Amino acid sequence: MSGGGLLVAGTTSDAGKSVVTAGICRWLVRQGVRVAPFKAQNMSLNSFVTREGAEIGRAQAMQAQACRIEPTALMNPVLLKPGGDRSSQVVLMGRPVGEMSARGYHGGRQEALLGTVLDCLAELRGTYDAVICEGAGSPAEINLRRTDIVNMGVARRAKLPVLVVGDIDRGGVFASFFGTVALLSPEDQAFVAGFLVNKFRGDVSLLEPGLEMLLGLTGRRTYGVLPFRHGLGIDEEDGLRISLRGTVRESNTAPPVGEDVLRVAVCAIPLMSNFTDVDALAAEPGVVVRFVDRPEELADADLVVIPGTRGTVKALEWLRERGLGDALVRRAAERRPILGICGGFQILGEHIDDEVESRRGSVDGLGLLPVRVRFAREKTLARPVGEALGEPVEGYEIHHGVARLMGGDAFLDGCRVGQTWGTHWHGSLESDGFRRAFLREVAAAAGRRFVPAPDTSFAALREEQLDRLGDLIEQHADTDALWRLIESGAPQGLPFIPPGAPA
Repeated sequence: MSGGGLLVAGTTSDAGKSVVTAGICRWLVRQGVRVAPFKAQNMSLNSFVTREGAEIGRAQAMQAQACRIEPTALMNPVLLKPGGDRSSQVVLMGRPVGEMSARGYHGGRQEALLGTVLDCLAELRGTYDAVICEGAGSPAEINLRRTDIVNMGVARRAKLPVLVVGDIDRGGVFASFFGTVALLSPEDQAFVAGFLVNKFRGDVSLLEPGLEMLLGLTGRRTYGVLPFRHGLGIDEEDGLRISLRGTVRESNTAPPVGEDVLRVAVCAIPLMSNFTDVDALAAEPGVVVRFVDRPEELADADLVVIPGTRGTVKALEWLRERGLGDALVRRAAERRPILGICGGFQILGEHIDDEVESRRGSVDGLGLLPVRVRFAREKTLARPVGEALGEPVEGYEIHHGVARLMGGDAFLDGCRVGQTWGTHWHGSLESDGFRRAFLREVAAAAGRRFVPAPDTSFAALREEQLDRLGDLIEQHADTDALWRLIESGAPQGLPFIPPGAPA
C-alpha cells in the first residue's frame, strides 16, 4: 500500500518551500509518522554526498535530517548544477551524466526523466507512511508546463495534493495565490488544495479578511499563517543568490567567550557552491561571517575563505580582475589566515589543467600552495573521515579536479603553507573539535584574543533549528487539515478559476 503524500509548491522561487517542507517533515516525525522528503528536480550548486556516494541537493539532505533518516538518491533523482547562464551539469540518481543547455533539457530530456522520477517517488511511498515533496519555482510557469516533472507534472501523475506557499514579506501574496491557480489548467487546478502564508509580521487578525476573500474567490482555504522568524534559512538551494557585497551570514547571538570577535570574509566568487560550509563558523559565538567582493573588505578580516565553485577558472579570473587575487597573495606573504575549500583550494594552487569544466586548458593558479590540479572527467564523490589538528574530522567531496601535492604540511587531503590552508573536504568545519582547534590557530595568527566556546555543537544547533521549523507548523498551521490532505488527497469538487492555462 502506498503511503500518503503532499507537494509543497510556491508562488515564486525562494517562497520558503524548502523550510516549510522540512517543518512539515519534523512535525510528522514527532507524531510517530515514518516520513521522507522528495524533490524530483533540483537546480542548485549547494549539494551533498549520501553514504552510498550519490550527489543530491543539500536541501533534501537537510529535509532527511528533519525526518531523522539517512538521505538517499531517491529523494532527489535529478539535480541540475548551473555552469553558466545557459547550461547545467545534469546529475541523475546521484551521478553526473553530462552537460546540457536549458533549451536541450526542456526540449525533451526533462520529459524523458518523468518515469525515473515517478519510480523513485513510488519506492519512497511504498516504504514510508508519508512523502512530503517539494516543488521548484512556481507551478504556474506556463512556458515550461508541457515538460514539467517537478510541480504539477508529478502532482497529477502521482495524485498528490498541492499546498501553495507564498512569501507575504515580499508583498502581493493574495494576487500571487490567485494568479497561480488561475494560470493552471482545470486538470491541474483540481489538485491545488489551498495555501500557506509564510513570513507574516504583525497581527494575524488583520490578515483574516483577506484570507476569507481568497477562499471566496478560489474555493480554497488557507492552511496556516507562519510568522517571520530569523535564522531559519538553513541549507538554501542556490548559492548564486549569495553574491551581494556585505551579505552577512546569520550568526549565533551569544556573546564571544574571549575578549575579541573573529571576523571571517568569504569571497563571493562566481558559481559559488556549498557556501553552507561557513554556517558552522557563523554558529560560533563571537564569529562574524560576511560575503565580500572587494579587496579592501579583506583588510580587517581575521580569516578569508575561498569557497567551492562550479567554475574554478572563471572564479580565479574574477578574483584577479577585482584585485582580490593580489590581495590574497599579499595576505599569504604576511602569514594571515586563508582557507580554500574545494574549488577555492584549487585556485590557491600553482597550476590548473582544465579540459573538462571550463575547457581553458593550462592556467596558472595564485601559487600560494604547492599543488597542481588536473580536471578529470569522472567526478569524485566521497564521504572521507580523518584527523587534523589532533581532532577527528568528517566531510564530503564533490569535485572533478584532482590535486597533486608538491609539498607543504598535510591538511586533510590537501595541504597548508604557513597560514594558507587548502582542502577538497566540504563540511569539515561541522566537526566541533576540529573547528575549535582551527579557530584557535586562526585567532593566534591574527593576534585576536578570541576563544572558541567549549560547548558549541553544530549538530545540536541544527536539530534545534529543525525543531523550530516543526514548532512553526504545529503552532501556526491547521495540522489536522494538513494530515487529511496527506492521507486522503485534495478535496473533491474544487472550483475551476478562469482563465486557466493558455492553449
